Amino acid sequence: MSTNIGQIIYDLFGDNGDLGVLLCIFLIFLLDALLVPTLPELFFILGFMAGAEHNTPIVFGCELLLVAILAELVGILSLYYVVKHIRIPKKIEKLVDTYTKFLVMGDERLLLLNRIAPMIPFAGAFIAIAKWDLKKSMFYIVLGCVLKYGIIMLLSNMFLDFFNSDQAQLFMIIMIVVVIAVSMIMSFVIKKRHGLDEKQPPENED
Repeated sequence: MSTNIGQIIYDLFGDNGDLGVLLCIFLIFLLDALLVPTLPELFFILGFMAGAEHNTPIVFGCELLLVAILAELVGILSLYYVVKHIRIPKKIEKLVDTYTKFLVMGDERLLLLNRIAPMIPFAGAFIAIAKWDLKKSMFYIVLGCVLKYGIIMLLSNMFLDFFNSDQAQLFMIIMIVVVIAVSMIMSFVIKKRHGLDEKQPPENED
């Protein structure tokens, strides 16, 4: 489902030059930040590969990174303000508070950890419900995006420098599959360690 939506967007805009790829990345990251998981890592690397054919790869990669950050901020802030202006049941607020206390870090820094091991669904809503500081939250979101996708971009550029086009693309795809797999495993391990897996939901403590 998630990859299907991303693929539809990529099919619609991905073949329309640099602007089409940038628009594609913006929409995919926006949807991912709102409500629909789209595997943005995969499409970021596809966008980088497409731009590498007709642009300076590292420059186009920086443009992709800026667009990804902008899209995430728009999506997360939109969800934040929607949730902030509706009445949230106290039970949900208490559940979110209990959930964060079970984790390694229970404040805005969790948004940085979320880049490596996804722990927070719908970050904008979570920030609002947990009453986290918005400026700190935005800082960790941007920092996480720069670190994660910046490293992906730099490694991809290195592959293009040292290998031919076909080999570089293969290494890029393998890298993204590994990144996604490691993220899922780390998320599962952390949840399991703290008793937050689906079969053992956290119990409220007084």
